[in-house]
Amino acid sequence: MSIVSTPRPASPPADDADPFRFGWRYVTIRHPDGSESIEQVPLTEEDVLFPEEGDYIVQTDLHSTDIAYLKNVFNARLARVRRAVAVADCRVDWGVRGLRPMGPDIAVFFDVARRKDWATLDVAAERARVGPVVEVTSPSTRDNDLDRKPELYERAGVPLYVIADATEAGPGRRRLRLFAYRREPDGYRRVEPDARGRIWIEAVGLWLGVMRDEEMDCDRLACYDGETGEEVGDYQAVTRALEEAMAEHARAEARAAEAEARAAAAEARIRELEEALRRNGSGS
Repeated sequence: MSIVSTPRPASPPADDADPFRFGWRYVTIRHPDGSESIEQVPLTEEDVLFPEEGDYIVQTDLHSTDIAYLKNVFNARLARVRRAVAVADCRVDWGVRGLRPMGPDIAVFFDVARRKDWATLDVAAERARVGPVVEVTSPSTRDNDLDRKPELYERAGVPLYVIADATEAGPGRRRLRLFAYRREPDGYRRVEPDARGRIWIEAVGLWLGVMRDEEMDCDRLACYDGETGEEVGDYQAVTRALEEAMAEHARAEARAAEAEARAAAAEARIRELEEALRRNGSGS
């Protein structure tokens, strides 16, 4: 596998005081007396890499927002592609011997017979073709995304693995940098973003880039149309744009109605003056 490592900031030290920092699962405990109880068990970093169905993995709000945005935008684009789907935080059994199921943030699949409410998407059972994968790193499990997953996703047949690496420039000041691995005949090759800081994801016809959220003073992910270059907004952005367009339309209609009223008043005044002239002319 041809993966070139580059220097990167170290992951922050784990907070060992919180055993549930990665998340948790509920397991059935059988006691010596034959009784059973359900107990909450903390996840390990290895569990996050290879999750089980029903695991709860802790994510930040911005991480979840990015993933929801990508899932919605990708699926909107894939709606025009027959039997294609993008899933988020769905456990995937790659159907590769010796490779345990994983839970990508975003994964695209083609040739899927029909969409289901998957807890685990079984690639072999669905006869699906694996598409690109996107991961947004989290501080506690960042090493998984940067160091371990490139080899695992190459084995899984992922043609493009995109990483949005999230770090902090200060408390709450999230920064994102993008890079990717593209599968070639001799293995994965690292792909750097273009001059605009974007990665091309051909499977969905979109550029993936980073935008600055001035209000929160942090970075967020943004998709750009491959033909027009325009940003593809999420539901909230589209809603705001629609509201602004409707407000401008209402203002335009109000201006038109005001102009029409002024024109009607002017026309009435003209008729009034013409009638005055006619009367004056008749009396002379």
